[in-house]
Amino acid sequence: MIKEILTSLFYIIITVIFFAAGFKINKKYKITALNPIIFAALSIGIFLSLFKIPYAEYSKGGKIISNALGPIVVVLAIPLYKNRYELKKNLIPIAGGVVASIITSFASVIILCRLFKIENTILLSLLSKSITNPMAVESTKLLGGNEAITIASVVITGIVGAAVAPAVMKFGKIKSNVAKGIGIGSSSHALGTSKAVEINEETGAASGLAIGVTGLMTIIGIIIFA
Repeated sequence: MIKEILTSLFYIIITVIFFAAGFKINKKYKITALNPIIFAALSIGIFLSLFKIPYAEYSKGGKIISNALGPIVVVLAIPLYKNRYELKKNLIPIAGGVVASIITSFASVIILCRLFKIENTILLSLLSKSITNPMAVESTKLLGGNEAITIASVVITGIVGAAVAPAVMKFGKIKSNVAKGIGIGSSSHALGTSKAVEINEETGAASGLAIGVTGLMTIIGIIIFA
């Protein structure tokens, strides 16, 4: 029991060290590709490969971090409450943005899977890639997909979304904080929202709102059309 606790603690510390290093590098060089999440993920992958550590062993600590994400996301309720009046004023655009994001996500997965003749099980597993992990897993169960593929796609989507969000906002000349937040939260869930919070409080609040609304609407859509 003590050995398992120490092992989990060791991998948590390793994860935090890599993330902190990525954060410092990103802060110093301001390069989007050097996002701390991407840096940490790649570094951990290399670390596990070099020392021949099975992912199942590392996940003893990783699961603790993943389980902590749920309660941590609740903290987003604070900026959400502070910016509630601004969000209420933009209720229709927010709803429209979330719906557009869901349709785009579903359409891109279906079109690309059909184009590359990817089997149906994988297609069903990828449909929930843009919503937060617990919701994504449940929706995949409803569809009869593969949970492991869903979890991997959710993580990859979040990492890529968090990394490219600033560049996309700059390229698209998006000025509205609410629009930035809805775009990030509805496409790259909690990992993307971590970047939205860095932009400013209003963007983080909108992104936090988008996580819940996108997840709920996605599951409702799956229930209706599955």
